[in-house]
Amino acid sequence: MTTFDFAPLFRTAIGFDRLARLVDTAASTAEASGYPPYNIEKLGDENYRLTMAVAGFRPEELDLVVKDNTLVISGRPASETQKHEVLYRGIAGRAFERRFVLADHIVVDGADLNNGLLHVGLKRVVPEALKPRRITVNTGSQPAIANDPSKTAQAA
Repeated sequence: MTTFDFAPLFRTAIGFDRLARLVDTAASTAEASGYPPYNIEKLGDENYRLTMAVAGFRPEELDLVVKDNTLVISGRPASETQKHEVLYRGIAGRAFERRFVLADHIVVDGADLNNGLLHVGLKRVVPEALKPRRITVNTGSQPAIANDPSKTAQAA
């Protein structure tokens, strides 16, 4: 695998440490195992669904945590004493941890476990201050700035 050294970029750039973490996380995720398999679906402009195959896990054995724009899903099977000998184990029941980097303003909307599939709802929630807003254009004889009380106080 090709390794990139971003040190020269970060020596002259300020405030890009989140980008450096994102690159490091993406590189380590690419090297991780493929267990458990998952799908990421876009359900609409603002909604996503992460579906993960977690056959054999009960809800209390799964842990979902969001921290620093990263969703961490981990599974720890409860240790059970085997009453019988297993001749072939094709269903993996081993512990796992998967990390997903979330974009800004993506929140976890909920999670359901159904038929061995963990469904995690994700939604983009953009704060009102960051949404585009329409500015009305006045057509009267007075300029819009003259109607601003802070501007009239400075003129006096």
